[in-house]
Amino acid sequence: MKITVIAGGVGGARFVRGVREFVRRSDEDHTIDVVVNTGDDWWLAGLRIWPDHDSILYTLAGQNDEERGWGRRGESERVSAELRTWGVTPEWFTLGDLDLGTHIARTAWLRAGETPTEVARRLGARWDLGVTLHPATDDEVDTHIVTPDGERLHFQEWWTRHRARLPVARFEQNGIDAARPAPAALDAITAADVILVAPSNPVVSIGPVLEIPGIRAALATASAPIVGVSPIIGGAAVRGMAEACLAVIGVDADAGAVARHYGARAAGGVLDGWLVDDEDSPAVPGIEAAGIVARAVPLWMKDADTSAALAADAVALARTVADLG
Repeated sequence: MKITVIAGGVGGARFVRGVREFVRRSDEDHTIDVVVNTGDDWWLAGLRIWPDHDSILYTLAGQNDEERGWGRRGESERVSAELRTWGVTPEWFTLGDLDLGTHIARTAWLRAGETPTEVARRLGARWDLGVTLHPATDDEVDTHIVTPDGERLHFQEWWTRHRARLPVARFEQNGIDAARPAPAALDAITAADVILVAPSNPVVSIGPVLEIPGIRAALATASAPIVGVSPIIGGAAVRGMAEACLAVIGVDADAGAVARHYGARAAGGVLDGWLVDDEDSPAVPGIEAAGIVARAVPLWMKDADTSAALAADAVALARTVADLG
């Protein structure tokens, strides 16, 4: 079975790790491809930074700092401190020395003419990830926020410096209209037997992927069932500050509301199935009334067992959807 996951951020990284654990425990022959959000990417100190890709890369490699939730474990920050002293990087965004090594290597390969897809493949080859990571696009589509008075900030400044508290009128992805899906990402969607939408931020992790021209069309015509996992449990985001992002686009921080935001594939949306936490089981009838097959299962990924169980539930729902035809 070819499993393709659309993901970004810490929640996406942990879910992909759970999918890998499910595959490793399975008697069946599975492969995993991950279409990774690139909307969080940006340039800093002349280096190309890929926050979502690197979170997934480090998590799968066992290199992620689990306490902070980002960056490499066992980090030092001498270079970052020196860069701040020179005024090259802001004090609100710290890059660890090991992490900087990744950014320097990536930028060198990009400047040598390699595509982001090729660079992701080189980065992933260092460790036995058990999955293949594909940037959603090889084009730059960095996310910016626009405040009510028209000020524009890169998403990372709003998210990291302002902790998502600065009022936002809208999100914009620079260059999105001219962007195209990376060929390998598109192939991962069209060739999949199951497509899973990770419990990532619906607005700034999954949203930018869906806005790349051609991605929604590929999902609409994909032969694989598409099942999403709610990033909201009991009215609150599992990780990060998704509530602030959802508020900007007028969507409640509610498992059912996020499902309806994605929409049923039969009605022009992207979902065939949706998993909510047991705590949100009362939302299931409303989700199914919107044309999305829903199930309530435990969503908290506390360890390898619970993460693998969640992935198994997602795949099981995809098979149910396929059987329903």
